[in-house]
Amino acid sequence: MVKSDYIALLNNPRQIEQHNAFELKAIVDKYPYFQSARALYLKTLKNQESFKYNNELKITAAYTTDRTILFNFITSKVFTDVIKKESQEKEKVTQHITSESNFTEITEELEIGKPLPFTRNETHSFNQWLQLAAKKPIIREAEPEKKSEKATIIDNFIANSPKIPRVSKAISSEVKSIEKPQFPQLMTETLAKVYLEQKKYENAIKAYEILSLKYPEKSGFFADQIKRIQILQNNK
Repeated sequence: MVKSDYIALLNNPRQIEQHNAFELKAIVDKYPYFQSARALYLKTLKNQESFKYNNELKITAAYTTDRTILFNFITSKVFTDVIKKESQEKEKVTQHITSESNFTEITEELEIGKPLPFTRNETHSFNQWLQLAAKKPIIREAEPEKKSEKATIIDNFIANSPKIPRVSKAISSEVKSIEKPQFPQLMTETLAKVYLEQKKYENAIKAYEILSLKYPEKSGFFADQIKRIQILQNNK
């Protein structure tokens, strides 16, 4: 890409077109810490409603020194303009959803893989999306060591000492409930979609239940979403 063309896109991201995606991708691959190029590449994926967008958003966030700037960019009018043409409440409430429904159709109806539409008041949803899965530590096999007499005494004490009783079911269910979506005032459709993208189906169902209470005029649509998610749960 010519320098003058890149500066023009930087000054006016609305000018980004599909063919720019390949050029920007080449720049990002060569200079992974080039933050403005990553942001522009993200814009091309958003324009195309590419399935790569959601994952690329996480990668871009990892390479960005100040995520507030990234969040402000992806929620700005200049970033969301192109998508808005079809995003204006495309609520297609299907006639009837049964467990025999095609799995692929359900996935499409739930818009899994489509770019997540964050707005300015959804920093909570954005942070939830950027949460990385906990990585398991690498366990290396160490050479067996000869135990000292003191170490043997300690091991014997630990082996024979009274065991801590199991946590009761009542307490464990309380702990589990903490994993469910909290703070109904923070619940948004985007956050429900975030849970869905992360395959946290129970959380997504709970999210749509909260949204049904929050927006009773859309309860029919949310009820259909819950049915679709339950079908995904049964087919996973």
